[in-house]
Amino acid sequence: MEVPRHWRLKKQRYALVGEICPHCEEKIFPPRDVCPHCGGEAKEQYAFSGLGEVFSYTMMKDAPAGFEDSAPYTVALVKLNEGPIVTAQLTDLDDRPVEIGMPVEMVTRRIRQDGDERGMLIYGYKFRPAGLGTSK
Repeated sequence: MEVPRHWRLKKQRYALVGEICPHCEEKIFPPRDVCPHCGGEAKEQYAFSGLGEVFSYTMMKDAPAGFEDSAPYTVALVKLNEGPIVTAQLTDLDDRPVEIGMPVEMVTRRIRQDGDERGMLIYGYKFRPAGLGTSK
């Protein structure tokens, strides 16, 4: 990932900041210029709570390039309390079984290291079972 792109996406990765459509009031993540629900212009920022539930999930045993050190890991579709569905890795499971409908909360974690001479560590959102207390 290029450094300028990393900084441009920082807000939505660290705080789940999307948009709310002023026309139909749909909450949108990730942010985009046009509301996918009504087609109106959507530029008003909206900070999501980071709370939701597992909508669907899968176990990644054969990880894509750049994520081999994390395998095996669980990736889930998380339905946020405000409506949008986001894709994210689940963390802090500690042998807990993952279930559809399981309540989760967003946490900021290291996603990967870029692996080249820049040595950039890339952080972003993951989700963990809700109610575990402070972040690690």
